[in-house]
Amino acid sequence: MGLFSAARQGRKDDAELGKGLWRRAHDRFQRGLDRFHQVLEGVEDDQLYGELLEIANELAAVLQRVRGVCMEAQRRAPSEGLDIPAGLADVHRSLSKAGNSLATTAEAAAMLRLAVGPVPVGAASVRRRAEAVFQQVDDAERRLRGD
Repeated sequence: MGLFSAARQGRKDDAELGKGLWRRAHDRFQRGLDRFHQVLEGVEDDQLYGELLEIANELAAVLQRVRGVCMEAQRRAPSEGLDIPAGLADVHRSLSKAGNSLATTAEAAAMLRLAVGPVPVGAASVRRRAEAVFQQVDDAERRLRGD
């Protein structure tokens, strides 16, 4: 991303996500996704790479859902700071857990990348952690709808 496009994206993010709590939740998820892709770049085993790439694509698709939740939460309870609005505390908690789970998913992928020799179960541990991310984003969407 070039300098000007990055500046434009930053202004767009400020307008849609604010500069507070919801922006931080989105950006944390984005950083976790970036980290997962950085780990993926160093995988030399073709079979493992294929499995991790599939998971990476699924996680990347979730980013737009996270952005949607954060945008709607910002619309309902604008945030310029770190105070969690009482009515959306559960939404924030689910997003925070999703960001944490994504970080541990990237960590699990990094551990597989560093494994010596063939990995007998492939990316099963990474898949399990990614499933937690999907469930937590589902939970955030459900809580935002009020289900």
